[in-house]
Amino acid sequence: MYLSLKQYVSRQAIKQRSCIFLVIFSTSFLSACGFHLRGDYLLSDELQTLYVSSSDVHGELTRLVKQHLSRNQVNVLKYKSTQKPELRILSDTLDRRTLSVFQNGQVAEYELIYTVHYQLRFGSTNGEPLEEPQDFSFELNRDYQDDPNLALAKSRELSLLLSEMRKSAADKILRDMARIQR
Repeated sequence: MYLSLKQYVSRQAIKQRSCIFLVIFSTSFLSACGFHLRGDYLLSDELQTLYVSSSDVHGELTRLVKQHLSRNQVNVLKYKSTQKPELRILSDTLDRRTLSVFQNGQVAEYELIYTVHYQLRFGSTNGEPLEEPQDFSFELNRDYQDDPNLALAKSRELSLLLSEMRKSAADKILRDMARIQR
């Protein structure tokens, strides 16, 4: 019933080789199927240098988009250039719609609707005229339960929810840009 030291070492070596084989197989399988970690966007070569403009230059969405671009090794220009593409964030608005009310008539639950409109304009090369900008827009929806008895806590929760929605919007903009092929 007892294993000799030689048999024990042999079994350990087999287990170790099996683990190494499994890791190599899993890695090659995931890379072969096109799997990428979330947040790593492969933008086309043309979009590796661009200018970001916005109606709200110091807004949170603009800041997040610039951060995401920089994190993905995109050179964000400080000044506009007619030869380089421009990402123009036209607007980001927050609306809310009542979903349910308490018996006393106070709103119990809202649906928050965060709408983003932006354009992508490609630069001119070799004196060619500028192309028409490509317009994009999308909505993000979240449910928010309100409680007038916990106003301070609920305002903090709303603030965190809006911040999370803006992060999702910045991710969505980069995903849309990654799909653009020219």
